[in-house]
Amino acid sequence: MREMRRFRQALTREDCDAVLEKGTSGVLAVTGDGGWPYAVPLSYVWREGKLYFHCALSGHKLDAIRADSRASFCVIDQDHIVPEEYTTYYRSVIVFGRARVLDDPAEKRRAIEALAEKYRPGFPEATAAEIDGAWDRFCMVELAARQVTGKQAKELAAGR
Repeated sequence: MREMRRFRQALTREDCDAVLEKGTSGVLAVTGDGGWPYAVPLSYVWREGKLYFHCALSGHKLDAIRADSRASFCVIDQDHIVPEEYTTYYRSVIVFGRARVLDDPAEKRRAIEALAEKYRPGFPEATAAEIDGAWDRFCMVELAARQVTGKQAKELAAGR
């Protein structure tokens, strides 16, 4: 994988983890039909160097992951346009890794519970009922990070 060209603007791994933990959506990029890039926005949860998301039992995203497990996932933490400076104060993170469908029921359960707790915290009984009711209608996918890179505008890196 490539080294970041503007390394002075690179985020630390701790900063990248913070962006990924705080974020609520990102864009998954995989190799789609006929080798065409396929990028799709989705909700996710980040835990211990792995990203988890759910999907339907069939569809473009799942077909692409099964055909080629390589993927990247981008989260934009900040995108503030500064017209008078002709620039944008941005901060983003990209995760590169391999995706896999969680076939083990215990792994699938832990992943969906983590996702549910992120988006509806504090309701374990309702969450469990919802998960149990939909259990056979969804997949959970894990994207195990091989490389995590983050970058920010030079103005943010300089503390402005």
